[in-house]
Amino acid sequence: MDPFLKISGTTRILGIFGDPVAHSRSPEMQNAALVAAGIDAVYVPFHVRPEQRAEAVAGLRAMNVWGVNVTIPHKEAILSHLDAVDENAALIGAVNTVVNRDGRLIGFNTDGPGFLRALAEDLDFYPRERRVLLLGAGGACRAALVALAREGAAWIGIANRDRGRADRLVAEMAPKLPGTALARFSLVEAALTPVLAGVDLLVNTTAVGLHGETFPFDPVASLPENACVYDMVYGKAATPLLQTAAGRGLPCADGRGMLTGQGEEAFRIWTGQEPPSGVMRTRLFGESVAK
Repeated sequence: MDPFLKISGTTRILGIFGDPVAHSRSPEMQNAALVAAGIDAVYVPFHVRPEQRAEAVAGLRAMNVWGVNVTIPHKEAILSHLDAVDENAALIGAVNTVVNRDGRLIGFNTDGPGFLRALAEDLDFYPRERRVLLLGAGGACRAALVALAREGAAWIGIANRDRGRADRLVAEMAPKLPGTALARFSLVEAALTPVLAGVDLLVNTTAVGLHGETFPFDPVASLPENACVYDMVYGKAATPLLQTAAGRGLPCADGRGMLTGQGEEAFRIWTGQEPPSGVMRTRLFGESVAK
């Protein structure tokens, strides 16, 4: 098999909208899968700033782009620019995958399935009857919240710097997810220290750590000895959150497993085919990245 992409007049375009987007490893894994599957398409990054969002979405139709992934900060705001969204994305209120079907743009959210798969494969963690604290209240948090609740999590807390946003998210989602107790907090040490002591899983759904940033306090310090830590951020080195978790000997993982899982679901949506088995995961985990 020829390992290289061949671009021709029939090559279809896939991509990712984000700001920032240069760090994304989606092009690596998606192009590897396209080559392995023998599909005449190429996946490229699009740096789309918030003020350019409407024009960028219109460009998908104008240039007949096959589809895109959507990442920070567009997952929620892009909904108003689409022709339709599937039931799961509508419940979450965020889209991470768009497919262009004859000029009609349809939004999906594959983050939830990707997240659950990563928890199982990378941490051997299953949500049923467990307690989870989510840091952040954006699109990635919404997807994780719905996925965890649907899998039977007993309690989910949402901690955000803007407490009002966490309040609104819990007020919106509590009636839709009646089987799980929801709580909201300010992302401050005094509020979270007693909460963290009873948590089974801590999840960072924000971009904190992407460039080495840290939270205002160390949330790992108050976790029990059997807790797990999942950071949706990934990069060339472990984030400060994961470094601290590893230093305590807690099971922890970065966002590559979630990226692989959601990417395979997106591949199915765009192409109508099963992704080549293990290609995306091997592409990401085959290189040495600290966890």
